[in-house]
Amino acid sequence: MNLPAQDISCFARRRSQLLTWMHSQGGGIAVLATAPERVRNRDNHYTFRHDSDFYYLTGFTEANAWLVLIAGQEDRSMLFCEGKHPERELWDGVRWGPQAAAEHFGFDQAQDVSELDLSLPSLLVGTPRMFTILSGPNSPELLTRIQNWSAAARATVRGSRAVPHQWTDLSEVIAEMRLIKDAAELHTMRAAAAISAQGHVRAMQVARPGRHEYELEAELLHVFRKHGAQSVAYDSIVATGANACVLHHRAGNAIMHDGDLVLIDAACELDGYASDITRTFPANGKFSGPQRALYDIVLAAQRAAADLTSPAERWNAGHDAAVKVLTQGLLDEGLLQGSLDGAIETGAFQPFYMHRTGHWLGMDVHDVGSYREPPASNEDRPWRMLQAGMVLTIEPGLYVRRSDTVPEQFWNIGIRIEDDAVVTSAGCELITRGVPVEADEIEAIMRNHAIVSPS
Repeated sequence: MNLPAQDISCFARRRSQLLTWMHSQGGGIAVLATAPERVRNRDNHYTFRHDSDFYYLTGFTEANAWLVLIAGQEDRSMLFCEGKHPERELWDGVRWGPQAAAEHFGFDQAQDVSELDLSLPSLLVGTPRMFTILSGPNSPELLTRIQNWSAAARATVRGSRAVPHQWTDLSEVIAEMRLIKDAAELHTMRAAAAISAQGHVRAMQVARPGRHEYELEAELLHVFRKHGAQSVAYDSIVATGANACVLHHRAGNAIMHDGDLVLIDAACELDGYASDITRTFPANGKFSGPQRALYDIVLAAQRAAADLTSPAERWNAGHDAAVKVLTQGLLDEGLLQGSLDGAIETGAFQPFYMHRTGHWLGMDVHDVGSYREPPASNEDRPWRMLQAGMVLTIEPGLYVRRSDTVPEQFWNIGIRIEDDAVVTSAGCELITRGVPVEADEIEAIMRNHAIVSPS
């Protein structure tokens, strides 16, 4: 993706912010790599997707690229990337190349990645501290490379000009930076949410008994790509009937039957940012009495959680509120017995609601950031206070499987309602309400488009 020139400055600002933090730790050199290309089978690769931390600091989306930041007497930012290569570009597409990348993305210097192993040992000489990502899917290869560079540097120097003897993990500091979204990020996330909402509306419009799960998945993908999204944010969940009680059921060849509920958890990724929406609707366009009863409980739970999504509340307040509403609803419908406090204290609700009510959202669909006050490694810390600019999902649900202990009219009802919430100074903004959530509105959409066929 090529951002407009006026948007590129955000990446330089983030690098400057990280360099300032590195100085507070005594200075040193940071090395980060983007994600590697992965072979799918034989000479066929999976579609490349950049590493999120790397993109956050660079804006650079090509494979086989490295970022080097030097916090010293004179700060420097360096990019190592693939050089121009007419023959490879004929097959794989045009590359930025070091010179154009340095100019466009605002690096102090850029070099061909083939020079990385020659350049890094000399850069490590006399550097007090190494900063990198010490854990993550790309870390093993990265750490091996750093150890090799350190060994090469150590072989050339002695005494005070030794190589870094302290290693510091950048994961948490970058996560804290990414947790608060700026205006440009929020603009992109709202756009992604709007596209995803259109996909869900389309799926409701074409759904009817006799169709397969994969047909609705195809409708979603069509809308996402038609409106400019580069990818799905995660593998689409399209689940009909009993499949809706499987939390991560991938769209398959199951057929929607009259009387089934259909649960769709699907969204797009736009310009590196994820959206995340779940809606549940009746395959025949009309909720049954038991389905509507549980649906209204889940929707009430989502409202209760949204009401407590604000800078005045801690992260867990929304979850606790949702659990209270869901549990009371289960008691009212006879799916649980006893008192509200007792059912919550004993976890009696958990067979019907076994997940949390939300997660951070950003470049990753389950985005980085501690849910407790930093440091994240201390689980005794209180739940963190929400702040304006944070983005999270609000997604309560109820899942009632076939069981001798459950009234038959509730069997195989799986319901989840999920929206993306931007925390604001006054509360939260639900940015995914381009797709209806009220049961009556969902039925109206399906009724008015009952004869629509895929196109």
